Amino acid sequence: MNSNLKRREFVTLLGGAAAWPLAAHGQQPTKPVIGFLRSTSLAVSAPMVTGFSQGLTAAGFTVGQNVVIESRYADNQRERLPGLVAELIRLPVAVIVANNIAAAAAKAATTTVPIVFATGSDPVVDGLVASLNRPGGNVTGVSFLGGLLGPKRLEMLRQLVPTAATIAILVGTDTLEARIERRDVELAAQALGQQLIIAPVSSEGEFDGAFTSIVGRGAKALLVGTGPFLTSNRERVVGLAARHAIPAIYAVREFVVVGGLLSYGASIAEAYRQAGIYAGRVLKGEKPADLPVQQSTLFDLVINLKTAKALGIEIPRRLIAFANEVIE
Repeated sequence: MNSNLKRREFVTLLGGAAAWPLAAHGQQPTKPVIGFLRSTSLAVSAPMVTGFSQGLTAAGFTVGQNVVIESRYADNQRERLPGLVAELIRLPVAVIVANNIAAAAAKAATTTVPIVFATGSDPVVDGLVASLNRPGGNVTGVSFLGGLLGPKRLEMLRQLVPTAATIAILVGTDTLEARIERRDVELAAQALGQQLIIAPVSSEGEFDGAFTSIVGRGAKALLVGTGPFLTSNRERVVGLAARHAIPAIYAVREFVVVGGLLSYGASIAEAYRQAGIYAGRVLKGEKPADLPVQQSTLFDLVINLKTAKALGIEIPRRLIAFANEVIE
């Protein structure tokens, strides 16, 4: 694990998406327009906005000066995505930048508008591109291996709570990424002889019941799965973990910032920075078919010592030594 951990540079938000200048509707913009589309809400997208803005800057584009951003958020209502894609295409936009769910909706709507995605799953399996080296068509982007680290998170959770005979995994909306992560964690648990409880949630009204079931069935530790639905509900998930005094590990640092115990996973902000660079290259005339899918390999280990103390857990020194961020 040590070789995978890299020190991350902290960034400050360059400006929320709400502050991005908007293209005039119904008019031909004098600057190229990027459509920034996510299946989640604006509220949870700040790190992605920051990373994307940095990537654009690195590619030579400054928002408001030589490029305009049009943002659309589906607020976890996937049925809204086709309509949002249609809005962006009508503007028109020069390129659409999207998370994997939104990118799939965009690909279904256009074969001509370039699409740059940032996804935690396998874009080939998802059907976004033909191959990583030769994407083909009008789509390329960045993969940040989100769900593939599930077995590693299970291993770390077992180190933190070695007495936990039963561990639960909270699985979000039924996406391909979630199914692959669940399968990998189940296989890892079987190999280790670890009792594992699967707790699926598909709507916001199911969280309370899921945690009641987890605790009632004897789980002493929790692995929270990847995906935009769970990340969007991170405050509720972290709050329920605290209420039930159950140690939990997460995929992204945003959970730990609001009180979660620890997270280990790819840096989504870094993936969006790379997506910003690709969007800039597309604006300069390169075609998505000629841009290989990038693999983002910057990983974050974030630990909240205040939460650990409240749970009565002592974090191993070696984990603290390799943490990218320690919250006290």
